[in-house]
Amino acid sequence: MFRLKISDVKLLRDAITAISTLIDEGTFDVGPGGIKLRSMDPSRVAMVDFAMQKTAFDEYISDQNAKICLNLVELLKLLKRAGRDEAVEVLLDESKGQIVVTIRGKYTRTFRMPTLEAAEDEIPTPKVTFNAKVTLTTDGLRRSLEDVALVSDHVRMETDGERFMMSAKGDIMGANIELESGSDALLSLDVKEPSRATYPLSYLSDIVKAASATSDIVALEFSTDMPVRLDFKQPYDGSLIYYLAPRIEVE
Repeated sequence: MFRLKISDVKLLRDAITAISTLIDEGTFDVGPGGIKLRSMDPSRVAMVDFAMQKTAFDEYISDQNAKICLNLVELLKLLKRAGRDEAVEVLLDESKGQIVVTIRGKYTRTFRMPTLEAAEDEIPTPKVTFNAKVTLTTDGLRRSLEDVALVSDHVRMETDGERFMMSAKGDIMGANIELESGSDALLSLDVKEPSRATYPLSYLSDIVKAASATSDIVALEFSTDMPVRLDFKQPYDGSLIYYLAPRIEVE
């Protein structure tokens, strides 16, 4: 049996929206402790690693481990129908291969949507050694990415231990953003060795924009020419983490 109820529907809706920025269909691992999802985008450039523990819900029952694959676009359509003072219940009807979504408020609406064939392959956590960790406000990172997007479709991240820099160079213009320790946007900087890497802005901007609805703070970890890890601190007991592959530049 699997059933959950949540009155803070925005919390769940924002989390699903953040996941769906990379994937249209997602396989959730549900169990007694909560729900998890780890999936790569179709081009295998980025990965999302999501968890929401049972304590994030008003009610949560799962007496066994199971995989539930859903169309996230269709699920979001249903979650968006729930108003501010309404609660959402989700029930798995295994006999019919469906989930039942019930919205309770001034009146009750019940929707059924089919589950999809769950992915069999387990996606491992990337084994990467990070030499730089930069903790930023999500808004500060989002605004900086919007600035560099004016000139290029890639952004170069760099730190020397004293500053965190983002830069971009296009055919016509260039942009350089520098954040120093102690600034309002740069909350902390922990650097084992100077690091720099370049990442695709289309992915990075979409991730930060979607995740900014769920989190005010992001911990960004990277090493020279290695994937970047973005850990968006969540207000609930759980996690929302992304990995993004770098663009290898030829000097």
